[in-house]
Amino acid sequence: MTDKRLRTAEERIVERQAEAAAMGVDEAYVSRLVDEFYDRVRANDLLGPIFANAVKGNWEPHLATMKRFWGSMVLATGDYNGRPLPKHMALPGLTPTHFEVWLELFYKTLQDTAPSKEAEDWFIDRAVRIAKSFQLSLFYRPDGSLSNYGSVPDPSA
Repeated sequence: MTDKRLRTAEERIVERQAEAAAMGVDEAYVSRLVDEFYDRVRANDLLGPIFANAVKGNWEPHLATMKRFWGSMVLATGDYNGRPLPKHMALPGLTPTHFEVWLELFYKTLQDTAPSKEAEDWFIDRAVRIAKSFQLSLFYRPDGSLSNYGSVPDPSA
């Protein structure tokens, strides 16, 4: 049997922040990543209109939310406590292709901005998990079929 080390919440937060720092990730990078990614989203012919309709021209609240989301994930800030799936479920016309393009764009942004290969890998791993989870939640059918389900591509391929 392996020894399992029990850690406090504070110890886990400190460890997560140390891991992020070792990858070169801090709040400034999270902010840069989100800003750069959503600049690209706005310019994308498929994703731009979906986001423009959802944010109604007021990007700042969405960008702040995304910075809290990614900051909470990588830096364990605890600043995000939202429920993103219901917001995505309410988007008209959303298809698996939107998630595929989102992932490709996110991966390209990481390739262009990540401070290290470890940071690039860390972020894309979480993004792929999120996209797969959302696709299953949005497009899975109880009969076992996946309605309009497109596979989540391997962004490194």
